[in-house]
Amino acid sequence: MTTCPSCHVPVGESEEYCEACGAQLSPTVAPLGPAETEETGGTPAEVAAGMPAPDADLTGTASVCPACGGEVADDGYCGTCGARAPKRRDHFSEQPAPWVAAVCDRGLRHTRNEDAVALSAGAAQGSHAVLVVCDGVSSSTDSDLASLAAARAARDVLESSHPRGLGTGISLIAAIVARLGAAADAASEAVLEVTRNAGTVPASDIAAADLSLSPASCTFVAAVLEQDLLVVGSVGDSRAYWIPDVGEATALTVDDSFAQMQITAGVPRAEAESGPQSHAITRWLGADAPDHKPATTTTTLAEPGWLLVCSDGLWNYASPAQDLADLVRKTSNTPTVGTQPLALAEALVSWAKAQGGQDNITAALARIQPG
Repeated sequence: MTTCPSCHVPVGESEEYCEACGAQLSPTVAPLGPAETEETGGTPAEVAAGMPAPDADLTGTASVCPACGGEVADDGYCGTCGARAPKRRDHFSEQPAPWVAAVCDRGLRHTRNEDAVALSAGAAQGSHAVLVVCDGVSSSTDSDLASLAAARAARDVLESSHPRGLGTGISLIAAIVARLGAAADAASEAVLEVTRNAGTVPASDIAAADLSLSPASCTFVAAVLEQDLLVVGSVGDSRAYWIPDVGEATALTVDDSFAQMQITAGVPRAEAESGPQSHAITRWLGADAPDHKPATTTTTLAEPGWLLVCSDGLWNYASPAQDLADLVRKTSNTPTVGTQPLALAEALVSWAKAQGGQDNITAALARIQPG
């Protein structure tokens, strides 16, 4: 243990930044690396082979000290070296199949991880998959609980939309769009339940919410892949991108935000997304939300590439689709990453942290390889 040189609160020996004031520190022991987290249960390669549980318990701290391998005591500190253990929610991953994976990280400036992700996928590459990302609104109460509950509730609904009999063509698209609406309803209800449990509204009357108490809220984006058909629904400013290996990348979502209103009015994207209200959203999930019907888009994927679903902690640093595509292509064109979605997700999160890590970061990926 030591103290922050700026605000003098106690900090752990492995911390890179003070959680109280954000000042940069000089850690004397190595922090927990993303390839060794309690949640993944091993290296990325081991996770890919073992298929970690999709609903791992993210409460509390890691049980093994990343600095010395000692046992972490009930107070959250290592009984051997005294280092403070990281929270399980600070960095976790999911990989339901070798071709679909996600990494969610606290970043460097926030004191908690308010992002969440939930995935499901068929074993056969390109068969079917569901990728859901929710970003808790930092100014709201229990936004970290809301985002995780919402992501998992939406995933569960969309998982059930895969049974045979959905139809083909237009009927299949209509069925998936309807399920996206049902998933947003389930996610919204999960957020409302967090608000009820917080006691900010009567359990029987969510309409009586005291909006001055900033009830729990989060964004929502979900991508549903059925072979070559991709349907995406979103509320807020978490995004989905299609990034083919060759050719032009496409943003599959349009933000519900003040910045997007400015862009629509003709303000250059770089200017609109760097202004003082650039991250003010106009739609979200929560008791005080105007509505939560997701805006949807449909795409046919006929070439190799990456489906990326992410929070603004990633796209903050590469917002235009082509900029993000350049990053993904450059990163995947390395021997350690290649076409491994978990390795690429880890690398994208690390890149965002290297740019400053101002927000929580989530990158969810599906590797599309037709034929």
